Amino acid sequence: MPETTTEQTAANTSCCTTDGSCHTGGTVATAAVPGRTTTVYRVSGMTCGHCVATISAALDALESVDSVRVELADGTVTVHSAGSPDDEAVTAAIDEVGYGVVGRV
Repeated sequence: MPETTTEQTAANTSCCTTDGSCHTGGTVATAAVPGRTTTVYRVSGMTCGHCVATISAALDALESVDSVRVELADGTVTVHSAGSPDDEAVTAAIDEVGYGVVGRV
C-alpha cells in the first residue's frame, strides 16, 4: 500500500458564502506511487475546502487517476496517474463541477 500523507492548505475566502465562513482551508490526502506520472494543472475558481473536496472527488472518479493533490494557495491540481493523463477527461471532470482548467503548469 502506498504511503499516504496529509497536507493542509489555506485560503481567506470561501466559495460557499461571501464572508468566507464555510471553510478556511482544505486537507488533501495524497499517495506517492512509484512508476507513476505526475501532471500539474492550473485551475481557476478554487477558494476553500469545499472546492478541494469537490475537485478531488471528481478526479478520483476517473479510472486513470491514482491520486490528486489540490493546492489552494497557488491554484494548482496535481494528478498522479499510471501514464500521461487524458487532458480532455481531466478538463471535463473539473469543468463539470464548476471550475476551469487554465492549462498545464
